[in-house]
Amino acid sequence: MQQQVLGGRYLIKDRVGSGGMATVYRAQDQVLDRTVAIKIMLPQYAADATFAARFKQEAQAAAGLQSPYIVGIYDWGKDGDTYYIVMEYLRGTDLKSGIRSHGALDPKKVAQIGSQICGALSVAHKHEIIHRDIKPQNIMVLPDGNIKVMDFGIARAKNSHLTQDNNVLGTAHYVSPEQARGQELGPTSDIYSLGVVMYECATGQVPFDGEDAISVAVKQMNELPVPPSQLNPNLDPNLERIILRCMEKDAANRFQSADELRLALNAYLAGRQIDVPEPTRVLAGGAIAGMGGAGTTETRVMTEKTQAMARPAGMGATTVRGGASGQASASGGQGAYDPEPKRSNTGKIVGIVIGAIVAIGVIAFAAMTLLGGGGQEFPAPSLLGMTQEEAEEELAKYGLELGTIDPGYSDDYAEGEIMDQTPGEGKPVHEGDKIDITIAQGPETKTTKVPTLVGRTQEEAEQLLEEAGLTGHPVMEENDAEQGTVFEQNPEAGEEVDEGSTVTYKVSSGPDSELVENVSGYSFDEAQRILGEQGFGVNPTYEYSSTIQEGYVISYSPGGAQPLGTTITLVVSKGPEPQPETDPEPATDPEPATDPNPDTETSDSDEEWAPGL
Repeated sequence: MQQQVLGGRYLIKDRVGSGGMATVYRAQDQVLDRTVAIKIMLPQYAADATFAARFKQEAQAAAGLQSPYIVGIYDWGKDGDTYYIVMEYLRGTDLKSGIRSHGALDPKKVAQIGSQICGALSVAHKHEIIHRDIKPQNIMVLPDGNIKVMDFGIARAKNSHLTQDNNVLGTAHYVSPEQARGQELGPTSDIYSLGVVMYECATGQVPFDGEDAISVAVKQMNELPVPPSQLNPNLDPNLERIILRCMEKDAANRFQSADELRLALNAYLAGRQIDVPEPTRVLAGGAIAGMGGAGTTETRVMTEKTQAMARPAGMGATTVRGGASGQASASGGQGAYDPEPKRSNTGKIVGIVIGAIVAIGVIAFAAMTLLGGGGQEFPAPSLLGMTQEEAEEELAKYGLELGTIDPGYSDDYAEGEIMDQTPGEGKPVHEGDKIDITIAQGPETKTTKVPTLVGRTQEEAEQLLEEAGLTGHPVMEENDAEQGTVFEQNPEAGEEVDEGSTVTYKVSSGPDSELVENVSGYSFDEAQRILGEQGFGVNPTYEYSSTIQEGYVISYSPGGAQPLGTTITLVVSKGPEPQPETDPEPATDPEPATDPNPDTETSDSDEEWAPGL
C-alpha cells in the first residue's frame, strides 16, 4: 500500500487497524493538507453488488450525521475495485481494548460512556439510521475521556449473516434478539446492544459467550443474563436496573428511545432518583431468573403449566452455572442458567407451607372485598399537579389519607407539584386507604444555552462553557482566522442542551503557511519557479548592484513562514550603475620647459618624468 493514492488526493501512510470488513489506514489529504483515517473495504465485500449499492447509500447518510460523539465522515468513493471512506483521524483507543486492559470500569464512568453513546444514537435515529453494530470495538475513547462512535451506516451496508468467522462472533456478543432472528430492526435494537456494552463495561465480561456466533446468538434470544452485580458486587443497583432494562428480550420493555435512556443515565450521574422498573424475571416457557440483585431470587426452569413465583429475599442464593462466584463454566458458557437442582423433602415442605400462607392471604383479601370489610370501593381521585396541601384537602373529601411522600424530577410538572401517585387515578380504593405520592423537585434534566464561542480565545471559550455547565472539546485546525481564535462550534450558539453536554469547538492555528525559500543569488527565472512551486506569488523590482550580476536576485521580502498565496517581492539586479559621460576640455599648448642643465643629455627616466617633451 506504500505510496498508493486513492481518489487522486489521499496518500496512504500506514495501517492503524483492521476489522471484519475493512482495514483502516492513516493517510494524508494532499488537497487540504491534513491527516485523515481511511477505511478500505475488504475485497470480498467490494465484489458484492448489493453491498456496493447499500455502501453508497449509507455512506452518504452517515456523512450527514453531526455530533461531538460521532466520528466525522469527510468523503467516500471508489478507486478501481476499492471502496473507501475518509474519516476524522482520532488519537485514542477503542473501548474493547480499554476493558481488556482495565477490566470492570467505575460505575459512574460506565454511565458517562453510555450517555455519550446515547447522544450519538439520538442523532442517528432522528435521521432514521440504525447503527446495527454497536460494540466496544466501534467506540473510540479519546485522550480527554470522551468517546466517539464509529461505523454509522457502514454496519447497515454489511451482510448480517452469522457465521463461524471470529469477527462475526465478536459482533454476535452484542446483537439484539430480534437481530439474531433476522427481523426488522428499530432504535430499540441499538439500545439492546448498548445495554450489552454497558454490561461489559460494568463487569469486564460479555453477558453471553460461546464457541461460535450461532451459539451466542441463540443465548441472546433465549437466556437471561446473570445480573451484573453478581459479577461486580460494587455495581450500583440503580445502574444495574438501567442496564438490564436495555437488555430486555421484548423490545417493548426496553427504553424506547436513546433520549429516554440518556435521561435515566444523566439522572443517575446527578444522584437523582430514577424510575426504572425491576427487569423481567420470567421468559416465555416459564424460565424464572433472579434479576433483582445477587442472592435475592431463585433461578430455575419450570414447565409451561407451572405457576411462577419469585422466591422471597433471604431464602437462598441465586443458582448460576459455575458456582456462587457467578463465573461461567468452560462447557456451558457465561450467563447460562441451570435447571433447579433436586430438593430434599424438607425443601418441598417449606415450599408447600409458603404456598399455603399466600393462598390463605389471597382468600382472606377476597372475602373482605366481597363482604365489604374494607368499605365501599370507589375510584381513586387524581392528585397530579396539586401541591401536598391541596392533595390532603382533596383526599379528606373521600376519607383517604396521604401515604409515603417521595421526591422526584419531572419535565412535565413544576417544582412542588405531585407528579405521580399510587394507586393511580381511577384505581379501586376504599375509605381509609392511603395514597402514596411523588412530588417534583425540579426538571428531570437541567438544560442550558450554548454560549457564543466564535471570535473568543480558547481560554475565554472554556470559561464561558464552565459557567454554562458544559464541557469543552477544543480542536486545533488551520484557518484564516486569527491564531488562537475560535472560528467554529457545535452545537451552535443559543441551542438548548443538557447540562454536562460536550461542546466541540475549533481553534485557529493560523492560515496554512510555508517557510519562504531563500532565493537570494538565484536568477530571477529560477527564483520565480521555486517560489511558485511553494505556492507564493512574485513581484519583481529592479535596482543597480555593483556586486550582484544583472538578472539575479539581490534580496526578497517578506521572509520566514508566510501564508500560501502571499506575494513575495524580489529585488533583482540591473547590474552596476553606469558612470556619467563628461565633455572633453579644449587642448592648450604646454609652456616650454626650461632645462636646468642644457648640456646634460635626456635619459629614459627624464622622459618618463616629463612625457610632454
